[in-house]
Amino acid sequence: MPCVTNLVVRSYECDSYGHVNNAVYLNYLEHARMNYLHQIGFDYKGVVKAGWYIYVTHIDIYYKSSAFLDDRIIIETEPRKLGAVSGTLHQIIKKEDGTVCAEADVTWASVRDNKPSALPKEFMVEGLKPSASGAN
Repeated sequence: MPCVTNLVVRSYECDSYGHVNNAVYLNYLEHARMNYLHQIGFDYKGVVKAGWYIYVTHIDIYYKSSAFLDDRIIIETEPRKLGAVSGTLHQIIKKEDGTVCAEADVTWASVRDNKPSALPKEFMVEGLKPSASGAN
């Protein structure tokens, strides 16, 4: 099951055309990724304290439909791929009625001392693995 994050579109997120500005979707995705990490028990603050960093290295986003002021949106996040030092999360932003607004694959990498580096085993929670969520 994907992790679900709910938001309501706020006025300052809309552009002069009255819909959510494309750049704002990136903020929605980031908010949902942090929610996902909290829900799976990933100790983000502990990772940073231990000297590792998690960086987004690539986002492939496809905009499909507009969201507007006061729309209730749902963001689903689930792991798609996990490698030795990186992984990919799949995220879908949709309206309450199921209309998909955007879909993205977000690739992240763990870094220590400015070099890609595998996270220690104590930080590798089950929820990071695609099989844990039923993703392919």
